[in-house]
Formats: sequence, structure tokens, C-alpha cells
Amino acid sequence: MAVKHPQEPFTRITVEEAREMLARDDVVVIDVREPHEYQAGHVPGARLIPVSSVFARHQELPRDKDIIFVCAVGQRSALACEMAAAAGLTRLYNLEGGTDAWIKAGLPVEK
Repeated sequence: MAVKHPQEPFTRITVEEAREMLARDDVVVIDVREPHEYQAGHVPGARLIPVSSVFARHQELPRDKDIIFVCAVGQRSALACEMAAAAGLTRLYNLEGGTDAWIKAGLPVEK
């Protein structure tokens, strides 16, 4: 179930919630892992913006769509959400459990 903590500028979502959101066309997925991790398998359609460059590249993030950040387990993506919020974005979601949870749920990955 989606969780919004008052001290966090993003909403934590489950793999199932992310899958449901991706059925809409007002959502983008940003994978914040390193290129070699991304190439090993990622959420279909995810764009790669490593966490170390999220703030510097914030202008590449859409302001008119929900943004789901994903990493391996949910730590780096939470940091990316914080950076995006610092850049003024508000429609931010963190995929809890990250790509590992996505794969464990049996959902498809692209390579």
C-alpha cells in the first residue's frame, strides 16, 4: 500500500502499485543504478539517470508526469526522490524493494 511519510517529499509504493501505475501514460520510470546494473536488467521502459547525476540532470525529468524512481533495493532511489524534490519536482514515487523486488514478483525486465 502506498505510504506517504510527512517528512519525505515522495510516496513509497509497492511493485504491484508500480505495475498498475505503468498502465497509464502519465508515468515515467527512472532507474538510478549504475550503467552495468541497468544493463543487467531493468523495469521495461526505464530511463537510466544514475543517482549521482539526478540533481544535475533534473531538467530531464518531466514535471507533468508521475516519476517512479527505482534502484536495486530502494535506498538510492529514495535519495534520488529527495534530489528531485530539491529541484522542485513533486510527483515523486520510490519503488520499495527496487529492481530486486520487481524481479522476485516475476515481472518482466529489459536488458
